[in-house]
Amino acid sequence: MKFFLDTADITEIRQLAALGLVDGVTTNPSLIAKTGRKMSEVITEICAAVDGPVSAEVTATEHGAMLAEGRTLRKLAHNVVVKLPLTAEGLRACRDLSEEGILVNLTLCFSPAQALLAAKAGAAYVSPFVGRLDDVSHDGIGLIADILEIYDNYDFSTEVLVASVRHPMHVIQAAKLGADVATMPPSVLRALINHPLTDKGLAGFLADWAKTGQTIL
Repeated sequence: MKFFLDTADITEIRQLAALGLVDGVTTNPSLIAKTGRKMSEVITEICAAVDGPVSAEVTATEHGAMLAEGRTLRKLAHNVVVKLPLTAEGLRACRDLSEEGILVNLTLCFSPAQALLAAKAGAAYVSPFVGRLDDVSHDGIGLIADILEIYDNYDFSTEVLVASVRHPMHVIQAAKLGADVATMPPSVLRALINHPLTDKGLAGFLADWAKTGQTIL
């Protein structure tokens, strides 16, 4: 499974990318707005900080404007993936951009039917939102299972990018199902790393070692 960071905070991205665990980044207009900076500057900076794909989302809702914004965003860096909403206009723009060789991430997916359409439209990624479904008493991880089953039936190349990840179990459940990517806030990636028993065990080892008065170097 590939790990993407869902953030526009360049400091967080650089710190976690240094661990060698970050395969890409996803952003959206809300995350960009939190930075208080110009979108083009933020996306360019993120693209320079990571080698993998960086999703940059259009703000237009009409087909022609989506194409124009998508082409503009794609010019910012070689690893920009244009992010479009999973609407009729978004699907149409996805087909056109994909035919131009531009990778597209269709976002705000909440049903297997939408995911099927995303694959048929040529999306490189589809982003089902598991946390937001859980919030309204629907089975977010169940949606991932349904999408993967459908994609396997037809050998679609569209990657399932699990989004709206709220906690480590979302990541583990999605990984068990074989999802291609999980995009998560920095706090969730850190939670995957940390475990109280690891901390406790390390403290014990170091305490015992200190008693010996030895050094390795």
